[in-house]
Amino acid sequence: MNPDKFTQNFDRIREDYIDQFDEELEMEFGEFEEENRHHGDGQDQSAEFRRTYFRELYRLQVELVKLQDWVVHTGHKIVVLFEGRDSAGKGGVIKRMTQRLNPRICRVAALPAPNSRESTQWYFQRYVEHLPAAGEIVLFDRSWYNRAGVERVMGFCSDDEYQEFFRSVPEFEKMLIRSGIQIVKYWFSISDEEQEFRFECRNHDPLKQWKLSPMDLESRKRWEDYTKAKEVMIEHTHIPEAPWNVVPADDKKKARLNCISHFLSQVPYEYVEREIVALPERVHHDDYKRKPTPDTFVVPQIF
Repeated sequence: MNPDKFTQNFDRIREDYIDQFDEELEMEFGEFEEENRHHGDGQDQSAEFRRTYFRELYRLQVELVKLQDWVVHTGHKIVVLFEGRDSAGKGGVIKRMTQRLNPRICRVAALPAPNSRESTQWYFQRYVEHLPAAGEIVLFDRSWYNRAGVERVMGFCSDDEYQEFFRSVPEFEKMLIRSGIQIVKYWFSISDEEQEFRFECRNHDPLKQWKLSPMDLESRKRWEDYTKAKEVMIEHTHIPEAPWNVVPADDKKKARLNCISHFLSQVPYEYVEREIVALPERVHHDDYKRKPTPDTFVVPQIF
């Protein structure tokens, strides 16, 4: 990013950096900044949006906990697929969705490239083992739709495998639905300019440089190929039983709120009453003496 462009985007780059923090830390950081900044119209609007974002995110996360309780209570099974271009914000919304939930109930499946054995299996086989049992939610950070996207664009599958995927995937998803699994599919859509900005941020941020892979760089060159592949994918796999839902994602925070709100609307959950747990009395024994911990066992108290 050239110096002039960096200066013009300084506020956006700064906001992108802050956005890496957990929500609690970001709120504290934002409050500190508000106390020490000179207020201008744009900054006041930004501060108001941040307050709205945190308030709405917390409200939605409370609802996600209610949904989780209902899923456990009813034995419901949910699969959520997150697809989109590199840097579209899939990981960000997954992080906020799972932030307050029990990882034993709501888990994330982010599969690496198939190994030599997996590449000879039935294509869907390695995904099947991650499907939910009763009372579970599985969020796929990329999914079997890799075949219709990166594998197609990068030439990692043959034309026959590609065509077979489109014949198989509607039946595969219908089979899962008949077995009692609810499928919700999201495509995160960002503009060419926004992806370039996010890649540049990764390139200059030591905490994000690991995210910028050779495959990401190749995807920039093949933007139009990915667009065509996405259009074909949606055309062939947008079925009534499991339709695609497109999330406009140039604005990360709005995309998170909109996606979580939509997901909650797709599940017919109800509030499940939780009993207040009565804590048992601690048992004391007169002959019990706690042994001192050797100093060599203790983590150095640097802070």
